[in-house]
Amino acid sequence: MLLLLKAMDATCIDYQETGYFSKTVIDYLDDIPELKSFYSYRPDLKGFSELLENKQVTANRELLAQVLTEQYTKSGNPELPFLSTVQANIDLLKQDNAYTITTGHQLNVFTGPLYFLYKIVTAIKLCRQLEEAYPDKKFVPVYWMASEDHDFAEINYTNIGHKKIQWNEQVSGATGRLNIKTFRECLNQYKGVLGLEGHAADLAAIVETAYGQHQTLADAMRYLVNALFGQYGLVIIDADDARLKKEFAGIIKQDIIEQNSFKLITQSNTLLQTLGVHTQVNPREINFFYLQNNLRERLVQEGEQYHVLNTEIRFSKEELEQEIDAHPERFSPNVVMRPMYQEYILPNLAYIGGGAEVVYWLQLKANFDYYGVTFPILILRNSGLVIRKETTAKVQKMELTAAQLFKDTDTIKNEWVKTHTQHDLSLKEEWRELQCIFEKLKLRAHKIDPTLSPSTSAVQARLKKAIDNLETKLVKAEKRNYDTRLQQIEAIKQEIFPKNSLQERSENFGLLYVKWGQLFIDELIRNFEPLDFKFTVLSE
Repeated sequence: MLLLLKAMDATCIDYQETGYFSKTVIDYLDDIPELKSFYSYRPDLKGFSELLENKQVTANRELLAQVLTEQYTKSGNPELPFLSTVQANIDLLKQDNAYTITTGHQLNVFTGPLYFLYKIVTAIKLCRQLEEAYPDKKFVPVYWMASEDHDFAEINYTNIGHKKIQWNEQVSGATGRLNIKTFRECLNQYKGVLGLEGHAADLAAIVETAYGQHQTLADAMRYLVNALFGQYGLVIIDADDARLKKEFAGIIKQDIIEQNSFKLITQSNTLLQTLGVHTQVNPREINFFYLQNNLRERLVQEGEQYHVLNTEIRFSKEELEQEIDAHPERFSPNVVMRPMYQEYILPNLAYIGGGAEVVYWLQLKANFDYYGVTFPILILRNSGLVIRKETTAKVQKMELTAAQLFKDTDTIKNEWVKTHTQHDLSLKEEWRELQCIFEKLKLRAHKIDPTLSPSTSAVQARLKKAIDNLETKLVKAEKRNYDTRLQQIEAIKQEIFPKNSLQERSENFGLLYVKWGQLFIDELIRNFEPLDFKFTVLSE
């Protein structure tokens, strides 16, 4: 089947043209001066050169490599494919000239939406480009599993082939520790959607091993992501580890007691809001959870005591310090402190995230500065839209451009009709003639009585509205003449923008993998350009 597939054609358009990205993200990419104090270095090769000169590595490289190696060779789990390739990159991390490029995401079942893959592909491609630019350095792509997150409702489903597959289970605690013994029905449903053609058997075997032969969701996710990306040297880290937390214990203790992150990020939020930025996250006085099996609850200060909400667990200040020293793994950073934990234990240069992630990282730099942890370069992940061969043919036949596809359906229809009609549907010329008449009327009315000018302007405004309504009716009448063609526009939009949203935010990768196999990921790597910051439309 691979012999029948030609390479995808890529068309790139500006993010601003899509209408799907916030003004803050566009401003960041456009390098507006007002945002400069909220990040460190620009997301370009010059920025990487500057960071490489100034980077202060806090990571314990030997320990990091040891923990990663143990996670990959955990006894009782099936052996991971491409282990030698991944291990070579883990070993590189011991060297002072090796750095990571990191992305992170929750443990969505079956990887969730397409953009999960796009994040990782961006990291892999960026590492390759940096190695070309800096041949004396080594760059390792890293996927940070958000294994300590406890929001099960955000990760327990995926959409594939217009079907929602959901893991219905009553759970609590960190999702990475969840036992997946009840996952069988969900797994069978997913495999059923894959069918029997193309590379369905390959993907079915991967997910069967991932979810059928592992005990925890984190182990299953490691296997699945490694099966897809291990051959490219991607290193997967589960930071829910006592030894890694011990490295970070000093900051855990200081921040809980002094509440620095709350003060500093609150100040940054205020400054960003004066610039019109919609801040994504709000810090709490204490930005850590207390973590045990089946438990991840907020830690709050109540007078002289520290209380784990919804439990009877309480600590004095001295007891809290002792608990952090003895069991650092029980303290789990929330959304505003997790990035600092990441940057503290990795020799990291850049974080790759979606638009909302880039904005919330802008809120964090003052806190990084306070603790002396190097703030990474923020890279907006590549975004993509994959258009099937059959739909590509329809788009070409309708003579639609890539940028047009991102407009709402009615706008596309109106533009198409105005372009293809045999009639002049615009009344602009007629309106210009009427405007000249009204200028004469205004002058005559003013000579008779100056107070009549507003009345004349009011008549003009009513007539303009009537002319616009007439133009709309002309377009609507002509649209009826092209009803069949315009239905094709609706069908195109419904397919590539499911539920009027970006394809990458809802559709799973599974059916694309069934058709393309591993070549799908190869094509993403070939076509994505991490430092160009363009939306990539891929046509089969």
